[in-house]
Amino acid sequence: MGRVTPRAVALAFRAVALAEACSWVGLLAGMFVKYVLATSERGVQIFGPIHGGVFIAYVVVAVVAARVLRWNAVPTLLALAASVPPLATLWFDRWATRTGRLPVPEAAPTS
Repeated sequence: MGRVTPRAVALAFRAVALAEACSWVGLLAGMFVKYVLATSERGVQIFGPIHGGVFIAYVVVAVVAARVLRWNAVPTLLALAASVPPLATLWFDRWATRTGRLPVPEAAPTS
């Protein structure tokens, strides 16, 4: 098994952070329909398990990123805490990129 590169970890982190935020939106929409409109539980039944699985994936990828990218306690705890409020994983991604904690994706080559 090869070594995991910082760029590969950053790419995986960004993908899972985006998926976590999107699953939050789906779950919140499902909760709105269930509790406010009181018309259906289907959204919660669909997005609840999806969000749960993506949440666990985000936590695992955040821990791997912390190790590979050599984050100290502050960014590691912020990444983990960002999994709780809706859409906070996107904020953390931007903050970590801006502060140099997540490598910037390489530009696609132009022919």
